[in-house]
Amino acid sequence: MAIEAGFSECGLVALPYAGEDRDASRFSEWVNAGYAATMHYLTRAGEDGKLLRSRVALPFPWARSAIVCYANYHAAQPLSTDPAPAGSGWIARYAWSSRLDHDGARKPSDYHKVLLKRLKTLEARLREEYGSFESRAYVDTGPVVERSLATAAGLGWTGKNTCLIHPRLGSFGFLAVLLTSLSVEDEMASFAPLPYRCGSCRRCLDACPTGALFAPYQMDAARCISYLTIEHRGPISPDLMAGMGRQVFGCDICQDVCPWNRKAPISADPDMESRPELVNPAFEWLAQLDEAEFERNFNGSPVRRAGFHGLLRNAAIAMGDSGLRRFAPLLEKWTEAADEGLRSAARWALEKLHSA
Repeated sequence: MAIEAGFSECGLVALPYAGEDRDASRFSEWVNAGYAATMHYLTRAGEDGKLLRSRVALPFPWARSAIVCYANYHAAQPLSTDPAPAGSGWIARYAWSSRLDHDGARKPSDYHKVLLKRLKTLEARLREEYGSFESRAYVDTGPVVERSLATAAGLGWTGKNTCLIHPRLGSFGFLAVLLTSLSVEDEMASFAPLPYRCGSCRRCLDACPTGALFAPYQMDAARCISYLTIEHRGPISPDLMAGMGRQVFGCDICQDVCPWNRKAPISADPDMESRPELVNPAFEWLAQLDEAEFERNFNGSPVRRAGFHGLLRNAAIAMGDSGLRRFAPLLEKWTEAADEGLRSAARWALEKLHSA
């Protein structure tokens, strides 16, 4: 049913699952260590002080099963680690998505909405099959740790870069979760968890330019380029800007170097086709956008989450890291910007270009 709804793969797990105590402890330790940075939605706790995301039963005591769906978003375009034109930035490949509207025009698409619609289709099919039941459908929006549920449902294992790795599809995939009050019958069984298959490989850890992957299976969000370019607001620490390179929205480095993605299949999803203009976008194009143009280009796109000034801030940092002095006049203009994050990034980038 999940594949018919448009997903690439699906797993099922009864709740609570066997490794829930372990996963709850790991999540709590991660949050308590401060690795969630300013993502306060991850640190929400109930009246008893327990983190809501640590166990499905805390926010959803009625949940008896989790259906976890995987949607491949791998594209045929170059990797972020491949040679690229000078003066070009990088937007994470998951945010390139687009679809054709009824008039045949290509429009940005957001995986949250695309996959939630598919979950609702799956939910409706299940109601036809099993009658009424309680449920919740989430695509990165609910108080659940999708990766832990996906691992428990047999969709893959957690890689050393903290991404879920599917043995056939790799890690370029979205996770969507449907929680239900339906019990898993013994004869159906939950899909068995897969063994961890990263072995001695540490390509992702060695490739992370800001040291966010400070140990196998451990990630400090406050140092992660994806967090810095999307979730973080305001100025960024100079020691982190120096390692951000040309990333202007998200980061694919730890996935691009992963051997499990070498043979991962290319997605043929019509609702999430790549927008060519977002692959290796030129800094000049990003810099000339005003707020109205930003909205026209990114309304309905995941890129919009960074915000107009956030995207310009990221571009300013990437210009400084590029070493190309032709960007100096533009950065000079931005040193007087009203937005503090953009202003501080431009001053840092300008100083770096002058000292190169």
